[in-house]
Amino acid sequence: MNAVGTLFRRELALAWGGGGGPLLACGFFACLTTIVPLAAGGDLTTLRPVAAGVAWLALALSSLLSLERLFERDLEDGALDLLALGPLPLEAVVAIKASAQWLATGLPLALAAPVAALALGQSANLAPLTALAALIGGLGFAFTGALGAALALGAKRGGLLIAIVVLPLFIPPVVFGAGALTRAAEGLSPWPAMALLTAYALFAAVIAPPAGAAAIRSAQG
Repeated sequence: MNAVGTLFRRELALAWGGGGGPLLACGFFACLTTIVPLAAGGDLTTLRPVAAGVAWLALALSSLLSLERLFERDLEDGALDLLALGPLPLEAVVAIKASAQWLATGLPLALAAPVAALALGQSANLAPLTALAALIGGLGFAFTGALGAALALGAKRGGLLIAIVVLPLFIPPVVFGAGALTRAAEGLSPWPAMALLTAYALFAAVIAPPAGAAAIRSAQG
């Protein structure tokens, strides 16, 4: 447990200290959700039907920003070799890094999501559901993103490769999350879509650690 806590604290410190970390993601998220109303003319009647989809698309793109350095910086300075030889298996290292990524970036984005949705014309009554959906979806983004970062480890233009690998995998949570908010706005139950969103996040949390560990071992070999 001591090794887990030490690594988790290290990852949080790196996330906040690496070029702005969550502040950069939240700034990018705010810019995206501000540009759309300006481009659409600010008419809430036009914005309201697409508010959920735009907010979730911005959330997915913002989650990409800090993924490139998730493993790459440790590979460059030799820390990844030390982690591979340490007391924790690589699967646990990947899970801890993804969890820290979720807490450092996913949580601030989840808190910002209701404000962005309101700016896009969404009802204030949906703010708690928006935050909850963004928090669950952020877990899926973090673990799926960690897998993409591991697969791109050591590659030239790793950021571009991560985007190519990860963006198609981000489609299900965007669809489920936006669908839940759209159903709630129409007076329907959002919980079937929320259940699918939660299932995706749990599936990513189970699959990403072993698959990411295998990709890291391949890059080190």
